[in-house]
Amino acid sequence: MTRTLIKGGLVITAAEETYADVLVEGGTVAALAAPGSSAAQGWTADRTIDATGKYVIPGGVDAHTHLDFPFGGTSSSDTFETGTRAAAWGGTTTIVDFAVQSRGRALRDGLDTWHAKAEGQCAVDYAFHMILSDVTEGSLKEMDRLVDEGVTSFKLFMAYPGVFYSDDGQILRAMQRAAGNGGLIMMHAENGIAIDVLVEQALAAGRTDPRYHGEVRKALLEAEATHRAIQLARVAGSPLYVVHVSAEEAVAEIAAARDKDLPVFGETCPQYLFLSTDNLAEPGFEGAKYVCSTPLRPREHQAALWRGLRTDDLQVVSTDHCPFCFSGQKDLGQGDFSKIPNGLPGVENRMDLLHQAVVDGHISRRRWIEIACAAPARMFGLAPKKGTITPGADADLVVYDPRAQQTISAATHHMNVDYSAYEGKQITGRVETVLSRGDIVIDDRRFTGRTGHGRYVPRTTCQYLA
Repeated sequence: MTRTLIKGGLVITAAEETYADVLVEGGTVAALAAPGSSAAQGWTADRTIDATGKYVIPGGVDAHTHLDFPFGGTSSSDTFETGTRAAAWGGTTTIVDFAVQSRGRALRDGLDTWHAKAEGQCAVDYAFHMILSDVTEGSLKEMDRLVDEGVTSFKLFMAYPGVFYSDDGQILRAMQRAAGNGGLIMMHAENGIAIDVLVEQALAAGRTDPRYHGEVRKALLEAEATHRAIQLARVAGSPLYVVHVSAEEAVAEIAAARDKDLPVFGETCPQYLFLSTDNLAEPGFEGAKYVCSTPLRPREHQAALWRGLRTDDLQVVSTDHCPFCFSGQKDLGQGDFSKIPNGLPGVENRMDLLHQAVVDGHISRRRWIEIACAAPARMFGLAPKKGTITPGADADLVVYDPRAQQTISAATHHMNVDYSAYEGKQITGRVETVLSRGDIVIDDRRFTGRTGHGRYVPRTTCQYLA
């Protein structure tokens, strides 16, 4: 059994920071000990990694990705092979992607389709949520079976009428089922019916540029839907996880629910923390690069998001990684913003951007690990194997250089997309070496992993509700 020793680094978890040597045996963390201690001096290893002056952190858990995802007449440009390789480059060692139920089809059909896409293709470990787009008696019963099999979270949409949209009655039924089987309802909270009216009116008035995507998807319609989802969850007695929260008013709805000790949780994404409507308004068609839903907001919303992350009203930062190339995909919406495929690339950038937030004073180092590793692992039933560094946990480890300087660019990233949403942004900190279940997949900035290394991980139910 291969043994790897990581020596001399500052080990950072959500719970503590301590200088420690980390012994990896096979695919798990075997032990931690103070550098120079008698325990550490007695260890032997096949390979020793010097982490002096570096951080040793858990591999990131990105709980919201869309790889090989059909949307808007095309599909996201990263496959499970390219997307998980890019995740590894960025220090993320587990993703949770979304399997999709097609209307009129069984949940099982969608899940089997996504298993077929991912099996043997992934460079890091992966799991699945289930998009519930057709709430029927049959699909409600299937939810129970999927929970038993380790697919323990179900996404519903208050947006996209005619595609993924569920009405309030369907949402209530799904929430009631989740309340009984232990599943977690994930909600895309935007009032899609009202948004479609505003889209129609904008296009009729000749407002077709990408910036109008943000203008019609109003913050108040995100807040209204968030409020409504919370009240439906209260009626059903169900926990609720609101995905990609972007607006100050939506954060306020979640905070008010949590002040009542309701089991309501919130996620935001790097694009809402670092980008804004200024990007959507870039000249020509450049703003199409930044079209996603929920949309980017005016910059003043960012303070509320950072505050929510510090106060734990928002628990998780995921990417909603759903890349579409600018050429050949985003340009499907030339002359009609409503036809621009919704989504941004980011799975490779999340850990670095959040470290920059530490440098900038928005969050602490331990909170960085909490929102990027530990909380998503607990939220989606992956802990204690994922998201922390402790004996018995999977040896998903990152040696991180907190002083390295880098510039984010499409010229150097590894995502299969022809632009970067953060092009030219200067970052302090960089992933140096990554272990996935004890195997070195990034070795001093060289990819040494392999397609097929990643394993499917069945999940338990949300550990915040235990």
